Amino acid sequence: MRTAEITRKTKETDISVKINLDGKGNATINTGIGFFDHMLEAFAKHSAIDLDVTAVGDLHIDMHHTVEDTGIVMGQAFKKAIGDFKGIVRYGHYYCPLDEALSRAVVDVSNRPHLEWRVEFKRDKVGEMDTELFKEWFAAFAGNAGLTLHVESLYGENSHHIIEASYKALARALRMAISIDDRLGGEYASTKGVL
Repeated sequence: MRTAEITRKTKETDISVKINLDGKGNATINTGIGFFDHMLEAFAKHSAIDLDVTAVGDLHIDMHHTVEDTGIVMGQAFKKAIGDFKGIVRYGHYYCPLDEALSRAVVDVSNRPHLEWRVEFKRDKVGEMDTELFKEWFAAFAGNAGLTLHVESLYGENSHHIIEASYKALARALRMAISIDDRLGGEYASTKGVL
């Protein structure tokens, strides 16, 4: 089983993540930020990754540290669970519609961290959450998971829909990319022989 558990405690946050890449999409999420919890639950469901996240952060200041640090710990747990990258499909992509919004995510699970973020919002907040924090989560997750990740909102009006479509697109792209390709015989999907 490709599983991992990571705990990270700083003066700003205390975060624990358990992950099972070969799960069924079960999630127990508690970050203290309702809309963020909803996005992580959607991520788990659509990636079929089992995910437990508990985050206690300095929300009396703002949500930034909690959101970014959750991305860091989730990324670290993902990378630990994926192991040596052998035998996986490696690449994944998905277009996700949500009503009027359409988002695309393309991922290379390659141990080459990079985020290309082409998402704009018409509002500064969704509920109490700053929309600028979503780029921080995607960057922290991709950087710590070792992903080359491109996320793009192709169109949309409603910020809630754009964000949710982006998370679901990432989830489905990862579901494809981390699948085991039996034709690789347990080797790397790379001509270099290493990722």
